[in-house]
Amino acid sequence: MNHQPVEGFSKLSKQRKIDWLISEYLSNDRSYEQILQQYWNNNHDLQKLHEEFSENTISNFYMPYGIAPNFLIDGKLLALPMAVEESSVVAAASKAAKFWIDKGGFKTTIINNEKLGHTHFIFNVEPHKLLHFFNFNLKKKLIEATNDITANMRNRGGGILDIKLVDKTSEMPNYYQLKASFDTVDSMGANFINSCLEQFGKTLKQEVAISEDFSQEEKNSLQIVMNILSNFTPDCIVRAEVSCKIEDLKDDSGIPNEEFAWKFKQAVTIAEIEPFRATTHNKGIMNGVDAVVIATGNDFRATEACAHAYAARNGKYSSLTHCTIDNGIFRFWIDLPISVGVVGGLTNLHPLVKFSLALLGKPSAQELMSILAVSGLAQNFGALRSLITTGIQKGHMKMHLLNILNQLGATEDEKQHFVTYFKDKTVSHHEVINEFNRMRGQ
Repeated sequence: MNHQPVEGFSKLSKQRKIDWLISEYLSNDRSYEQILQQYWNNNHDLQKLHEEFSENTISNFYMPYGIAPNFLIDGKLLALPMAVEESSVVAAASKAAKFWIDKGGFKTTIINNEKLGHTHFIFNVEPHKLLHFFNFNLKKKLIEATNDITANMRNRGGGILDIKLVDKTSEMPNYYQLKASFDTVDSMGANFINSCLEQFGKTLKQEVAISEDFSQEEKNSLQIVMNILSNFTPDCIVRAEVSCKIEDLKDDSGIPNEEFAWKFKQAVTIAEIEPFRATTHNKGIMNGVDAVVIATGNDFRATEACAHAYAARNGKYSSLTHCTIDNGIFRFWIDLPISVGVVGGLTNLHPLVKFSLALLGKPSAQELMSILAVSGLAQNFGALRSLITTGIQKGHMKMHLLNILNQLGATEDEKQHFVTYFKDKTVSHHEVINEFNRMRGQ
């Protein structure tokens, strides 16, 4: 090995962690310590709060926190907080919001809000015998055993919705599931769901042990493998859509309305049938979704996993958005499975998360689902609009221009020159370098 392993790293102070890293991995270059320290918050209590969000924290990692205004969603005008580092995401969302504001804006519908979890177990028993035991004994016991856990959630209008026994023995020997659905109201509900499921596993084992339905050999074969929520929530889904007459579908690129609508629909259809395109298409949708998910303190990895699993639910990866043109009406929509919360976790702790939720009018979890679906739909509309008209690079590279100039160490006056220089040109890295060298006489 080229480095020595460390014992008890998590028990070291923050300074000693930094000292060890600089000594072991960074050739004792103390300039790296300054890089870490310049991202510490001057407010000691706030810095401590951030450090306690995760393990072995030595600094904070900043992301741009931007605002996309003019989103008319179900009759309410909102400004969306977006935490994202990719050039043009906030600009594209804002442009799409402005495009639709005088056409009725975005409409949303909560199709369902069920979340799922499973107790996975191995049991060498005839399926019909287990099903009889589940229906006439176990299901009732599972509900009773979790009454203390679910009491507060039931008082808020949520709780366990249903529990089913799933026979998976055709796919794996002796494999069964207890599949439970939950309503977690305004919380994401991960801890609640997992606590219920762990109790399910204990109760299953206890009830099998005292049951007269099974032989001792069968009882001995029961193994609880794991109890865990699923981030695939196909029944926790929201629809966001826009629509207007084709004659109102005016685009500033100069393309005729009918051609714009036709090309747009073709682009969506291509993403529906071609997985290579669908992957990039859906990535663009999640640019918008994840930016708001992060800004509101939710789990963007869960939303990503769920969206992509849903996109492949029919056995072939496909577009999350869809488009129709009927009787002169252009309609564009997304059905997005997403599980988020507005209470618990970072939502009660992170100051910027609190700001984000206040900015959005302190939405319920279902209202936040709607906002997230709209942010993804808007981002996708903006990307497709560029692709079928001017091309994606013109707008993207203009936003990327400042990143290139900052890397070159350009002055403010030089940056302004480049903004003017590329006003009627497509930005390319090569052309920026050439013009920069010409300006400086290199």
